[in-house]
Amino acid sequence: MTEADAPPPLAPLVDSHCHLDFPDFDGELPDLLGRARAAGVERMVTICTRLRYADRVRALAEDHPGVFWAAGTHPMSAAEEPMVEPEELVALASHPRLVAIGESGLDYHYTPDTKGAQQESFRRHIEAAQATGLPLVVHARDADEDVARLLREGVARRPFACVMHCFSSGERLAREALEMGFYLSASGIAAFPRSEDLRRIFAAAPPDRVLVETDAPYLAPPPRRGRRNEPAYVAHTARALAPLWGFSAEEFARTTTANFDRLFRKAAA
Repeated sequence: MTEADAPPPLAPLVDSHCHLDFPDFDGELPDLLGRARAAGVERMVTICTRLRYADRVRALAEDHPGVFWAAGTHPMSAAEEPMVEPEELVALASHPRLVAIGESGLDYHYTPDTKGAQQESFRRHIEAAQATGLPLVVHARDADEDVARLLREGVARRPFACVMHCFSSGERLAREALEMGFYLSASGIAAFPRSEDLRRIFAAAPPDRVLVETDAPYLAPPPRRGRRNEPAYVAHTARALAPLWGFSAEEFARTTTANFDRLFRKAAA
């Protein structure tokens, strides 16, 4: 990170979704966490995308204050991995630093041929979220209609909490998610110059239902776009989006952190 790329401190901030176990960060975690703290990012949730990696993701949360974790099977891996059992996720949820279920959801952009496995996996993650009371972290790409349908069906059976992670879908899915009481999380995509339509969707959302995230190592916001992302850069996204609601960057940081605490109760400050 160069001095020009380093975001000015903006506290308190939370990176609600990152992947610290990915090889992109091998050997760098202490420095990376130090840079996050310097930017005001006091807490982060690292997401396990394949349950066979749960031990290493859990260890990251156990070894580093301010790091929490979530567990699930990513939809793009749903047909490659053993089908998740809700009971397995419920057992993992007993860990004191596991704060969410997922990420799960549907991705028809890269893996349209596995729709059946993705939908079954999604239903099982919803069941685990309902059983544990933990929020469900949802990935949606080119599958808005089916994502909305399965979420509606789940809520009809038993209400649960949910965040639409890295939200970049359409206005209809955003509206339905908000109507079900869910949250929208903004990644660096929302700060891209050509993301005016996405910013309009976020601007129409109540500010008390918005989170910020990096999805690191992916989707770095300007001025890091096209390079590796990391939790410190959530400050860039927060500064870019704050004006949508007429907030200062500091007000938006406080708002999204309060939202995080309300949704991710086990990780609340």
